[in-house]
Parts: sequence; structure tokens; C-alpha cells
Amino acid sequence: MINFSLLILCAGYGKRMKNLTRDIPKPLLKINDKTLLQNTVNFFYDIGCKEFFINTHYLHNKIESYVHENLKNYQINQIYEPTILGTGGAVKNIFNYTNNKNICVVNCDIFWNTENKIDVFNFLKDINDIKYCKLLLSEKNNFYGLKKNKGDFTIKEGFVSNWSSDKNILYYTGLQIVSKNIFQKKVKIFSMNEVWQSLIVDNKLKGALIPSKILHIGDKNSFDKL
Repeated sequence: MINFSLLILCAGYGKRMKNLTRDIPKPLLKINDKTLLQNTVNFFYDIGCKEFFINTHYLHNKIESYVHENLKNYQINQIYEPTILGTGGAVKNIFNYTNNKNICVVNCDIFWNTENKIDVFNFLKDINDIKYCKLLLSEKNNFYGLKKNKGDFTIKEGFVSNWSSDKNILYYTGLQIVSKNIFQKKVKIFSMNEVWQSLIVDNKLKGALIPSKILHIGDKNSFDKL
């Protein structure tokens, strides 16, 4: 069992879900009678997470009520963002609320399954040893719901670089380990992609490949096909 803290990114508008998120925030959409948020909390609790953080903005009151009514047995800290901080700003902000120097960060658009558990456990085993950042990546054939053809990244000897046409195409799953050390910026609102690109230049962005299949709820079309 691994003891770690997890930030679940829940502040976004979920615009690609179209009418499905008009009155319901994306983390509360249901698959097999279980919300994406509940699936994420259950999955990572079973692996060892005991301290959860959720950043909120869009329809935050509904998420706060849901957590209070349905997830009260877990240690979940909700951080409301009056202005969306972006993925980078949200992660940086969480270090104001935890003593951990490294945390796990996950998007709330993956529906995790039992086949993923051993792979995610192995990914997180060295969480306390990560100096900067580590991404969990997937091949396209294992990534349900992926719409783009252009790749995100590739891996060589455990380090991530940007994808080019002559390299194996890999895609970001939405799960990463982040160290407090990487945040040198004084700005509050920024994307984690900016941080990744800076680390890639210095060959400091680590990565690992997940062998099991990922169920990604990226847009309304992928949700409707389930």
C-alpha cells in the first residue's frame, strides 16, 4: 500500500460534453450508476490515498453537496477557485494545503477499472522519489475515447519528449506525479503544459507507459457510446 495525497481536477466547465454539463458538473456524470468523481475517489483510496483534494469552480455548490452527502467517509478537502487557476495554478495552489512535497494529480474524466489498479500502483511506487514531474502515458489502441490523431509525447529511457512523426505515439492519460520543486513561477494562473515543456527542454520530465486499457470520457460522443 502507498500512502499519498491526490488532487482531482474538477474546476472546469466540461464544454465538450455539451448539454450534458449544462446543469451538472462533469465530475458528477454517471457511468453504471457511479459518478466519475466517486469512481476516482474509490479507485485511488483502494490503492492507498488517504488525503484527497478537489479544486472546484463551475457549479461548485453541486460538487460540494455531493461530496458531503455521498463521500463523507473520505478525507476530502475542497478548494474553491473564484477564478479558474488553470491546471498549473491549481496544482501549485494545493501545496498551500498539504505538507507533502510530492502529490498525485488526476483529471476527472477517466473511468478507472480494476485492470488499471496494478499499473497505477506501479506508477505511484516511486512518488516520493520524483524530483520534478512524471506522466502516465498510453498508446492509442489502449485509450478509449481518444479523438486526436496527433500524438502528445514519446518516451526514451524513462524520459518524455514531444512526439514527432518518426517516433512511437503516446498520449497523456490525465494522471501525473508533481513535485513542489517545479513551481518557480510567481504567477497564479497557468497550464501544466507550460511546466512540462520547460522540463522537456532540460530532459527532466519522466514518464511511464500504462499497459492496460484506459476509458477516457473526453466528449459527449464518447459518453453516449458507453
